[in-house]
Amino acid sequence: MDIRHLQYFLEVARHNSFTKAAQALYITQPTISKMVRNLEEEIGVELFERVGKRVSLTDAGWVLFSQAEVMVKSFENMTVHINELMDLKRGRLRIGLPPMVGASFFPQLIGQFCDQYPGIRLELFEAGSNKVEADVDAGILDCGVILLPTREGVFDYYSFVNENIMLVVHPSHPFADRSEVPFSDLEGERFLLFHEDFALHNRIVDECVRAGFHPHVVYKSSQWDFLSEMVAAHIGITLLPETICSELDTERFSILPLVNSSLKWHLGMIWRKNAYQSFAMREWIRFSQESLPARYTAK
Repeated sequence: MDIRHLQYFLEVARHNSFTKAAQALYITQPTISKMVRNLEEEIGVELFERVGKRVSLTDAGWVLFSQAEVMVKSFENMTVHINELMDLKRGRLRIGLPPMVGASFFPQLIGQFCDQYPGIRLELFEAGSNKVEADVDAGILDCGVILLPTREGVFDYYSFVNENIMLVVHPSHPFADRSEVPFSDLEGERFLLFHEDFALHNRIVDECVRAGFHPHVVYKSSQWDFLSEMVAAHIGITLLPETICSELDTERFSILPLVNSSLKWHLGMIWRKNAYQSFAMREWIRFSQESLPARYTAK
């Protein structure tokens, strides 16, 4: 039994006629008669009492009629919903965004996507790169932005920014008058860093170790604007991407390039390799990749 058997059966029952049902369905009468006969043989009961050209439901036919209406309606609703998904009229996406990334790149992009696809619900989760990567891997998130590189055997991705990490100090700091600062000169400074959930935290600590010292971390936060305000309050120094530094007031901060540093802010959108991708997910990847042209400013 398939859904067509039930659809043909219902049409015959509504018209009390194989001929009229065939005309309504734009098929031949022998075809609909055969389909109903096959259904009766499969169930093992007669569904119609045939009197000349007119037919009426048997007791068993009435039982099937009430159930078949529900099943066919459910099938039709399911088909409509699937077609809407394929036409990108509805869907859901769970996207992980680190705080720095979300504020800098995504408000306008998300607004444009929602305008174009109002039936797709975007659920945004703010977290550091390490947690975003772990949640995409676990299937908690559909995709997310992280600090590259990532595990290419696990994730597919595209890159959309690669820029330098800059030193941010108070204008009265001894470094403020320099044109650049060797990374090794940061030894002994009071560091203001992101929490460990942020990949940039570990990258900075690793860079300090490569330069021959362990950083003296006096404060950790999840918000770059709070870290910068701590710098403005003479509490310490911080390291931020060029994009973020461009938003800082140059009268309140000195922003300096670092010499002999491998630190880069290399961002990418990741999603799990070989995992099922909904129609909405595929369109988000296409739309966001086209709307976030790759920027490579790091040297």
